Amino acid sequence: MENPVSDKPRMATWKKVALGVGVLAVPCLMAVGGVTFYLISRRYPAQDQALANEARVNVLRLCGDVQSYRDEHGVFLTGGPVPREMPRGGRAVAFEPDEGLKKIGFDPGERVRYQYQVVVQETPLGEAEVTCFARGDLDGDGQVSVFSVTLDTNGMTSPVKVDREEE
Repeated sequence: MENPVSDKPRMATWKKVALGVGVLAVPCLMAVGGVTFYLISRRYPAQDQALANEARVNVLRLCGDVQSYRDEHGVFLTGGPVPREMPRGGRAVAFEPDEGLKKIGFDPGERVRYQYQVVVQETPLGEAEVTCFARGDLDGDGQVSVFSVTLDTNGMTSPVKVDREEE
């Protein structure tokens, strides 16, 4: 007569459950890790605002430096755009001032996320008017944010004007 119970050892039920959970846990952990990495690597609005503050601060500083140069030398100087290629995607690039920005004394630091420029134009009344620009494309979509400040002959600066800040 045959014995219905096999001599082979059988896996305990709890081991089967543990193996099943382990097989399912690995893909689940990978999915959770992937989603977490995606969320961490995305830029948050607060980070975009901090990057935009670079432009706000530096465009005001640039116009202040232009006015200081004029107070000392009697003329407005032009400068830029620097860097030559506008930074894209929020990446910081090396800032190497051109001759005009060197004379003005504009130094935003070694790396910038915006392109800076000083433009001098004549008003309809024949007076010089300076516009200082910071341009950038933080999200890399090809649309450019423009921050500008205008400096009049009397040394008065306008508030910072912003077009497409979120870009």
